[in-house]
Amino acid sequence: MRVVIAEDSAILRDGLAALLADHGHEVVAMAGDAKALITAVTEHRPDVAVVDIRMPPTFTDEGLLAALELRRGHPDTGVLVFSQWIETRYATELLAAGAAGVGYLLKDRVADVGEFVDALARVAAGGTALDPEVVSQLMNAGRGGLDRLTPREREVLERMAQGLSNAAIAAALHVTERAVEKHIGNIFTKLDLPPSDTHHRRVLAVLRLRG
Repeated sequence: MRVVIAEDSAILRDGLAALLADHGHEVVAMAGDAKALITAVTEHRPDVAVVDIRMPPTFTDEGLLAALELRRGHPDTGVLVFSQWIETRYATELLAAGAAGVGYLLKDRVADVGEFVDALARVAAGGTALDPEVVSQLMNAGRGGLDRLTPREREVLERMAQGLSNAAIAAALHVTERAVEKHIGNIFTKLDLPPSDTHHRRVLAVLRLRG
C-alpha cells in the first residue's frame, strides 16, 4: 500500500509514517499543509491519503477542502480523514459521490494500531471506514430542516433527488420553471444551506432527504 500523509504536526506525521512502515506499507510523501498534499498526490499517485482537517494557514478546514479536491481530481486515490474534529457539512459532501474509497476516523477513538491500519487498507481498496460517531452526527445533521418544508417543497426536493432538472420538475408538477426556482430557494433557506463557492447546495439538499 502506497500512502501520502498530510498532518501539520511533525511528530504525528513521523509517528504515522513509522507505524505504516512497520506494517510493510510505503509512505511515498508527507505534507504539512493542504497545498503540499495536493502536489504530493498528483506526483506520486498513492493508493490512499491520510488527511488531517485543520492545517495551515488558518487551521480550520483546509484538510477537508483538500480531501474534496482529491475526490474530484484523483478518484482512484482513497481518502482517509483522520482528525479530532467532525465537520458534518464537508463530510456530507465528501460522501456525496459515494462512500467507496472514503474514510473518516477520530484520532481519540481509534483503539489500536491494527484497527487504524486495517481501516486504511480498506479505504485504499475502495471500501469505507467511518467512525460510528461520525455516522451519528451526519444522520442527525441530515434530518435538520425537513419538517419545515411545505408539501410542495417536499415534492420538488423528491424530484431533485431523482436527478431532474428545474425544467423537468416544472413539467412533472405542472408549474412554471420560475415557481420551481422559488421552491428550491425556499428549500435551501429552510435547510440552512447558504450560497457557497465550495459546496453544491442541490447535492446537500438531496442528502438531507436521503438521510
